[in-house]
Amino acid sequence: MTIIIINNKGQYNHRIQRALRYLKIPCELVSNELSIDEIQAKNPKGLILGGGPSINEAGLSEDYIKHFDIPILGICLGHQLIAKAFGGKINNSESESYAKVKINILNHDNLFSDIGPKMEVWSSHKDEVEKIPDEFEILADSSVCNIESFKHKDLNIYGIQFHPEVHHTPQGSVIFNNFYKICNQY
Repeated sequence: MTIIIINNKGQYNHRIQRALRYLKIPCELVSNELSIDEIQAKNPKGLILGGGPSINEAGLSEDYIKHFDIPILGICLGHQLIAKAFGGKINNSESESYAKVKINILNHDNLFSDIGPKMEVWSSHKDEVEKIPDEFEILADSSVCNIESFKHKDLNIYGIQFHPEVHHTPQGSVIFNNFYKICNQY
């Protein structure tokens, strides 16, 4: 019944674990160097792909992301890795920064349930998804990023450019609780 958090060596990965524990969501933070078999042996209920320094330094293969048939949430770099694994396009942002951003929620189902129509978030825009894969739809955008969040049309795979684990995203706990509900319904 555990959510596995893949640590992609980002500065906020431990905060993801702390945020989930605070919400009493069972979780375990693991290295992104664990094999598919090692992750599978943990029998996870869902996966969170944490942030990291750069898409080029991530170290996760596309097979890794596509292998699991459980809900997946990608945060920042994890969001970009999901897009890349399914054929999306990643590029450097025009506004490379961490900043408080107001996002527009375009779809309130599942991940953004009980939030909206706007949400204040702490977002990183060094790299970002420029084009989503064909089988995905955009869930949220902002004035600085056209793809703040997306979802696979048929699978429980979600990506968010922003960081729900920090206090600068006041409704971040709602995102984590909604993801946990998705995992429990699967």
